[in-house]
Amino acid sequence: MIVPVSTPEKDSGSPVAIRATYVWLAATAGTLGGLLFGYDWVVIGGAKPFYERYFQLNSPSLEGWAMSCALIGCLVGAVSSGGASNRYGRKRLLILAALVFTVSSLGTGLASHFGAFVAWRMMGGYAIGLASAISPMYIAEISPAHLRGRLVSLNQLAIVVGILLAQVVNWLIARPVPPGATAYDILVSWNGQWGWRWMFCVTAIPSVFFLAAALLMPESPRWLAAKGRKQQALKVLERLGGSAYARQVLQDFAAASQPQAGRSLAAELFSPGMGKVLVLGIVLAVLQQWCGINVIFNYAQEIFAAAGYQVSDILFNIVVTGAVNLIFTFVALFTIDRFGRRFLLLFGVSGLAIVYTMLGAFYRLHLQGKPMLALVLAAIACYAMSLAPATWVVIAEIFPNRIRSSAMSIAITSLWAACFLLTYTFPLLNAALQPSGTFWIYAVICIAGAAYLAFNLPETKGRTLEEIEASLRIGARKES
Repeated sequence: MIVPVSTPEKDSGSPVAIRATYVWLAATAGTLGGLLFGYDWVVIGGAKPFYERYFQLNSPSLEGWAMSCALIGCLVGAVSSGGASNRYGRKRLLILAALVFTVSSLGTGLASHFGAFVAWRMMGGYAIGLASAISPMYIAEISPAHLRGRLVSLNQLAIVVGILLAQVVNWLIARPVPPGATAYDILVSWNGQWGWRWMFCVTAIPSVFFLAAALLMPESPRWLAAKGRKQQALKVLERLGGSAYARQVLQDFAAASQPQAGRSLAAELFSPGMGKVLVLGIVLAVLQQWCGINVIFNYAQEIFAAAGYQVSDILFNIVVTGAVNLIFTFVALFTIDRFGRRFLLLFGVSGLAIVYTMLGAFYRLHLQGKPMLALVLAAIACYAMSLAPATWVVIAEIFPNRIRSSAMSIAITSLWAACFLLTYTFPLLNAALQPSGTFWIYAVICIAGAAYLAFNLPETKGRTLEEIEASLRIGARKES
């Protein structure tokens, strides 16, 4: 299907025929990395009550290590993604991620001791680190400007679908736990011996679909052009938008991607103008984690238990949170190219600050049941339509073509480092400050993040990657 649309892709102002079906299919193939990212990341939440009994994890530090060990692999994957994707291309790295997802999910489910469980989780984390850096970058590089927000947001939608899929699968696999069941009862039950293993092993099924899609997707045309493979880049771009579109994109790319004479990659990354953009990317990545939402997914059991829910109710409530996450991600999908990234991010981080303040107060007042569930769902809705997708979109947009893979590697590494600290410290903070104090800390972080974004975040909607590069290089101020 060819859809002629007027876009800012051409200086002449004439319409460009974008092959919408092919663009969306290519982007969707790239998003399967996000689906596996979400699935593998959250599957552990449903298995947590059972593998903890199996491995006899009986201290906050061991519980935190079991939940956060995968983040070590995420860090390695994110750190290596820049150089590896610059050398081998986006497609090959996504194929590698799919293979690692498949093997590590089976290894985790079959682990016979805690050391093996940790090692396989780290390997799965490596695949998450790769996918989290490469998927949004790949989608941004194949997308026309007027669709880029929605297409990169598809990656977040895929993450959310993966999260919900994991939550539903966990709920279906787990057998009901009788009220008043002891730790020993859970250990010797089907859940404690086999259920949690199936939760991890099932991850191999979507991993195989991701591998098939990665083998079929085209390579990033901007990576091909950067490597001097102009004819291959031209063919991919022609499939995306026709010959006129392909020539224009290559022309813009050539004009924008010339490195500064005599400057190394490190010198470009940390030059005064680019340093400010790099800091913005790092702050966005860290804020997406330190806003605290991931503890609701990863520690849903403790949060709902503290709110007075039983184990069987908790598993159902976790599915409800995933459904809300999915619904409001669709809201983001249809608003990010209309309202812009800046508005959604400021709305989301401010809303989370309010919800966390109330959540901490409810914990302090010992309120239980539906009011707590309503606040948790409000936090997830707020995050899903703002910080969750818009962060990935902005990080994929703001860096120049010639250093995008390395700059994104730094930003995504910062994201996973922040996520590790968040995930590991939550049980410790929860024990020391109680849930009320912990959520108030997250509220303060959100307030600080809103203040930073208000003064430093530009609007990028509707611009080509090369136009964004030019505006940031000359120090363009934020737009309303």
